Parts: sequence; structure tokens; C-alpha cells
Amino acid sequence: MLTRSEHRASRAGGVAALALIGLALAAPAAVLVSQGTGSGLAGTQGDYLFRITRFTLLQAGLSTLLSVALAVPLARSLARRPSFWGRRWLINLFAVPLGLPPLVAALGLLEVWGRNGVANHGLAWFGAETPFSIYGLSGILIAHVFFNMPLAARLILPSLERLPPEYWKTAANLGMGGVSLFRLIEWPAMRRSAGGAAGLVFMLCATSFTLVLVLGGGPAATTLEVAIYQALRFDFDPGRAVLLSAIQIGLTLAVMLGLKLISVPTEAGDTMGGASSRPDVARGWRGLPDLALIAGAGVFVGAPLVAVVVSGLAADMPRLLMDTLFWRATATSLLIGLAAASVSVILASLMVRARYSAGDQPRSRRLGLLSGMSGAAGSLTLLVPPVVLGAGWFLMLGGGAGQLIAPLSVIVLINALMALPFVMRVIEPAHQSAMERNGRLALSLGITGINRIRQIDMPAMLAPLATGFVFAVALSLGDLGAIALFGSDRIVTLPWLLYQKLGSYRTADAAGLALLLGMTTMALMIIADRLGNRSGPAPWAGKRL
Repeated sequence: MLTRSEHRASRAGGVAALALIGLALAAPAAVLVSQGTGSGLAGTQGDYLFRITRFTLLQAGLSTLLSVALAVPLARSLARRPSFWGRRWLINLFAVPLGLPPLVAALGLLEVWGRNGVANHGLAWFGAETPFSIYGLSGILIAHVFFNMPLAARLILPSLERLPPEYWKTAANLGMGGVSLFRLIEWPAMRRSAGGAAGLVFMLCATSFTLVLVLGGGPAATTLEVAIYQALRFDFDPGRAVLLSAIQIGLTLAVMLGLKLISVPTEAGDTMGGASSRPDVARGWRGLPDLALIAGAGVFVGAPLVAVVVSGLAADMPRLLMDTLFWRATATSLLIGLAAASVSVILASLMVRARYSAGDQPRSRRLGLLSGMSGAAGSLTLLVPPVVLGAGWFLMLGGGAGQLIAPLSVIVLINALMALPFVMRVIEPAHQSAMERNGRLALSLGITGINRIRQIDMPAMLAPLATGFVFAVALSLGDLGAIALFGSDRIVTLPWLLYQKLGSYRTADAAGLALLLGMTTMALMIIADRLGNRSGPAPWAGKRL
């Protein structure tokens, strides 16, 4: 419940936030269109565009197929084994890639699957003469499965764990076997969550930038986002960049619309409660397939993480910590992260408050438009990838050469917009609950305006605001997409410095930086998770790669 003046202030704040977001998105888009038109798009080679688009869809489709095809049996095995030793730790391990910077994970994957990695040493021991190459399509698929198979398994598993015990009792009475159980009970329960997971994974893989940039290995394995980066950073071809950006936005929009269509809530079945006793739980040696699949998934996800720690500890940390460039990069990353998180939380709070105000009074077309636009603003930032958004600002600033404040401001703005949907996901349910719980009490006590925000709303929203803020900082610290276009000798962040070390084959320094960056972001993710337990689910299920 809000007073009339509070309604006006909330809506004005929402309109201001929407105007800033609209300007941040529309200005670079207008520059891209104008620059692209001026450069002449007719000269762009059609076969190149077709090849880039085809590879983007191919790697996203194969990554999705592999991730979900492995996640379904893994989720079934975990559902059949609800109480084995270490299960909780394994589920927590599957959450680690969701919070890990893609650049850090790429280095861990190189340590395991690279030319001199553990996997190739094992193949050589078995007599293989040709080493496995992680660069190209194979490396991209391994990296995407590393990130997305655990995500898909975690999304599918709850649908199996929520099945009523009566289903299993009936199945046991009917003598159903494994195939019948999957076809008649498990698949109907998991198909919606599996479909939603597949759509989400496809979107993440289609918009993947960092992993493809590091593991692509050349022009034959280039996606749309990497091609946009190359068109501006190396070739400075605005015409090609704008056409690639249009294709990327169209592709992302199509995937998001598909996600909207298939994300139907699962219907809950009637149940009398009681413990679940599945008839397909094999005992003794017959349970080895489940245990082997679970152990294999744990090794696949855990090995790169262990490799990052081992290689990082082997680096010359004292020399690395004495490097002034490291501390300058750390300070820049923290400055950008704190500023981006502040902007993201402020924008999210303004739009959440405006949505509540628009829904708290009799509906009108104007209020409905405000509510709809406030809700869509977060999703709209997912529609425009960071590289596409940065491309327009890159052209607007003339490449940003010799500048400092303007490129830093753009990086902060892009990181804030990229974190916005996740911050809103945390804040909005908590705000709705707080308003329902405290709204009438505040009005009855006559506490309104700034006093209400300071004395009632802020204390009630402290945990979700802190969760969103910490997550936005962690997301910004590990991001390479925004800095990729503006990185220079004057603007160096930890991900950019790590990428430079990898590019110059200084793998020991890169390993040390990866360990420090990974530990910092994971510590922030753990803090956000602890805070999020008080305010709602963790927001990072759709983090970009």
C-alpha cells in the first residue's frame, strides 16, 4: 500500500530508469545502423555471413543436445540415489560452474584437455599417437557441456524429486520396468523442465563469447559475437559489424520467444505424502551404472576446477602479487564492479517499485504499459549481447583511443545492464512480500515518503538488495565481453589481463591470475548465496558464457 504521493514518486522513478535503459540501448543501436549504412552493406560477403551463422547455430545445437542428453540420465541417477555419501557436496559442485568466470574455466579446461593436459597424457599411455585438440568445435562443445550439463541436471532434478510416492507404489504394483517407468512416469514429469533447460542452454551457447574467443582456434570456429568483435577490433568494418549484430539480435529474440512458449509451469499431482520407494532402485553391483554416471559427471566437472587450483598454486605468486599491473587491474575491476552493481541495484529497485505501484491501483492502459515495460526492460538487456551493445558505443567513441573516463563509464553501464535481469529476479519477489507484510502497518502509523523507505522498506529489503549487489559485483569482475572492445594499456581489468597472458603464452602467470580471480568471484557467489537463502533463489542460472 502506497500513498498518492508515493505512487507518483515510484512511477516517476520507474520512468526515469526506463529512459536511461532505453537511451543506453537505443544510442548504440542508432550508431550501428548509421555507421553500417554509411559503410555500404552490399559489399559484405554473403557466404561469410552464412558460414558464421551456420556455425553459431551448429555449435549451440550440438552443445544443447549433448548437455541435455547427459543431464537427463544424470538427473535420473541422482533421483534414484537420494542418500549416498557426498550427494550434497556433488550438487554444490554442479553449482560452481554457474558462478565461475568463463575465462577461468577455459584455463582449467586447457589444463585437462589441452595438448599437454591430463586427458592427452592418458591417451598417450593407452597408445594414442595423435593428441586430442581442444581448439575448434570440440573444445567449444566440451566447454559448453562443462557449464551447461550441471545446470540442466539441476533444473531437471526437482521435477523428478517432486513426483508423488503413490506413482512409485502404483508402478511397483503393476510390475513396471525401467523403460516403462521412464516413458510413463519420469519423462512426462521432466519434459517441460528438460525443454526449458534446452532452450536456456541454447540461448547461452548461441550468445557465448569468451569461451569461443579462447577455444575457437581460428576463423573456422567463429560465432556471431566473436565475428562482431573481430570486425571492430581488428578490421574496423562497421558495415559487417552492424549486419552481424542484427543477425545476432534476431537469433536471440527467436530463442527468447521460444523459451517463453515452452516455459509452462508443471502441474502438481495429488499425493497423500509418505516416503518415496522407487521400484527401479537396483542394489549391489546392479547399481554400478548409476554410481559410474554420477562419478563420471563429478570428475568431468571437478577436474578443471582442481586443475585451476593446482596450476595456480604452482605459479610464482609472490612475483605476481608484486606486479603493479596486477594491482592496477584489480583496482580497475573493483571500481567497475562496485559502480556497475550500484547502478544495477538502483535501476532494478526503481523499476520494481514502479511495477508494484502500477499494480497496486485500478488498472489503466497507461499503468499497464508502465508495468509491462518495467518487466520487459530486464529481459531486453538479455536480448542485446554485451559485444553488440559495446560495438555501438565503440563506434560512438571513435574506438575510445586515448580516452579513459568515457570508456570506463560505458563498461560500467554495460555490466550494470547485463546484471539487471538477475538483480530484478532477486529483488522483485522480496519487495512484493515486504509490501504485503508492512504496507498497511506503515500507513496506519503515518510513516510515509523517505521516512518509510529509511525505517521500514530498507531494513526489510536489506538482504535481497545485498544479494543482488554482491552478485552484480561478481558478474562484473569475471566479465570479458564489455572490456574486450575497450581494453588498452590504460584500461586493464583482471579478465583482460588474464586474456593477454593466455594470448602471449605466459600460462604460469595466467594460472595464478585465474586462481585469484576464481577465488574472488566464488567467494562473492557464496556470500550472495548465503544472503539469497533469506530472500529467494540464487539468480545466476542464466549467466552468459
